[in-house]
Amino acid sequence: MDVKNIIKNLHPLEIKVLLKYSGQDELTSEKLQKELEYKEGHANQAFSWLSGKELLKEIRRTPHTFFEITEMGRKLAETGTVEERMVNFLKDKGAHTMPEIAAGIGLEQKDVGSAFGPLVKDGVLKMNAEKKVEYTGAALPERIKATMDLVKKAIAAEGGLLNKDDLSAAEASAMEGLAKKRGAADSPFKMIERETVFYKLQSGFEQVRDALKNAGVTGNEIGEITPKMLASGEWKNGTFRGYNIAIPPARIIPGRTNPYVQFLESVKDKLCSLGFQEFDGPLVETEFWNGDALFMPQFHAARDIHDVYRIKNPTHAKFIEEPYLSNVKAAHETGGNTGSRGWNYTFDNEFTRRLILRSQGTVLSAHQLHKAEVPGKYFGIARCFRYDKVDATHLSDFYQTEGIIAGNDVTLRDLLGMLKMFATEIAGAEEVKYVPGYFPFTEPSIEVHIKHPVLGWFELGGSGIFRPEVTKAMGLDCPVLAWGIGIDRMALMALGLNDLRELFCEDIEKVRLRKAKF
Repeated sequence: MDVKNIIKNLHPLEIKVLLKYSGQDELTSEKLQKELEYKEGHANQAFSWLSGKELLKEIRRTPHTFFEITEMGRKLAETGTVEERMVNFLKDKGAHTMPEIAAGIGLEQKDVGSAFGPLVKDGVLKMNAEKKVEYTGAALPERIKATMDLVKKAIAAEGGLLNKDDLSAAEASAMEGLAKKRGAADSPFKMIERETVFYKLQSGFEQVRDALKNAGVTGNEIGEITPKMLASGEWKNGTFRGYNIAIPPARIIPGRTNPYVQFLESVKDKLCSLGFQEFDGPLVETEFWNGDALFMPQFHAARDIHDVYRIKNPTHAKFIEEPYLSNVKAAHETGGNTGSRGWNYTFDNEFTRRLILRSQGTVLSAHQLHKAEVPGKYFGIARCFRYDKVDATHLSDFYQTEGIIAGNDVTLRDLLGMLKMFATEIAGAEEVKYVPGYFPFTEPSIEVHIKHPVLGWFELGGSGIFRPEVTKAMGLDCPVLAWGIGIDRMALMALGLNDLRELFCEDIEKVRLRKAKF
C-alpha cells in the first residue's frame, strides 16, 4: 500500500472518517450525519472515495419502506374521505344522480365514480330504478375508518412519514390499498423504498490513519481562501491542504450537436424514409383531446394511469371543436354510431375543457385522425409530462414517438413488424418480447419489452388497434394501428447508457463517447 500517495489524495471528508472510527464500527450515512455533521451527499461521497481506495467495504444492506402523506392525504384529514362525503350528502339530501352528487360535494365525476363501485359492493349505496344513487343505511366499511386513522397518524408523525416496520399487521394491510410508488397525486400516501447501507473500514486503514496523525493532518485544513478569511486574517492561523498541480485541467470542448438530439433526428429520418408524415401539436392540451377523444371515461380509474399537470391560469379552454365534441360525447354516453354501448354516464362538458400539460403522445394521433388520409402513415415526437418518481428508467417529463397507420388492409402482424423495427433497428435490442396490455383506446393492446444488459427487462412502449369508439367519432371508418414508444428508453439502449438522466446531464462528453448503435 502506497500510504504516502493515498494521503496526498485524501479529501477532508475521508480524513475525518479515518480518524474518527475503528475497524469495528459499522458506518452508515445517518451515523456520519449525526456524529460528523455531514450532509447526506457528503457522507455518500466519503464512502464512495474510501471504497475506491480500498479502505472501506460494504458489509450489508437493509431495505426499508416508508409511507409519506401526500397533499391529498392532508386534504382528507380536513374534509373526510370521498365515501364519507358521499354518504353524508345522501343522508341529508336524499337520492341524487352521480353528476349531482359530484357537484354537491365539490368533486369531479371520476372521483365520485371511483368511490361508488366499492360502496355498492359493501351494501352502503345502491342505484334505484330512476338511475339515482341511494344510501341504504348500512355503516361505512372498516377500511374507511382505517384510512382516516392512518392519515391522522401520519400527520402526527415527524415529516409525515410512517415506517412500515412500525405499523401493525392491520395497518399495513390497510396501507396496501392507499399507497402508490409512482403517480401518487391521487393517493393519500406515497410509497418510498430506501436502503440503509452499512460499511466497515478495511484492514490496512490503520497505516493511513497513523500516517495522518504523525503528519498532524486533522481534516480541518483550509482548502479555499474566501474574502471573509482575508478580511479577518483567519487564514494566518490555519493550515492548508496540499494542491496537486499534476491534475489535468478540464477539457474545453467547442459546441457540438447533443448526441441525444442526433438520435432523435436519426429516428425522424428512419420513419420519413419509410413513407411516414410528421405531425406535431401544442404542449398544453384539453382533457378532451388528451383523454376523452381516446375513449377514456371521465370517471373511470383508467384516468389514474395518467397523472396530469393542470394549468393554473387559464384553467379551461373556451370551446371544443365540433362535430368532434358531440361525436365523442355520444360515444361515451351511448356509443353513438360506433356500434358500442358506451360508458353509460353523463358526459361533463366542463371537465372536458380543462387545460393540462399533455400526458401522452397519443393526443397527437387523436388530432390527426379526422384529417388522416386512407391509406396514410403518420408519426410525431412529443414531449410529455406525467407525475412520476424519477429513476434510471422513469422521468417526470419525457419524449414519446407516436404513430398511426390507417388503411383498410392493415393488420396486427403489420403492427408487430413496426414494433420489432423500433426495438431492434432503432433501440438496438437483441432480446424482444410482446406482452398483452390494457389501454382504453386500443383493442387488442400490446406492450413491447426489451432487455437491457444492465437494467434488465423494461417496457419500451404500448400499442394496439384503435377502437371504433375512437376512430368513428373522428369520422374515420377503417382499421388504425397505433403505438406510443418511449424514445428516451430507446436512446438509453442505443447509446449504451444505464440511466435516463444521463441524456439530460450538463456533461454530455461521456454520452458522446459511448458506442452508439444507430
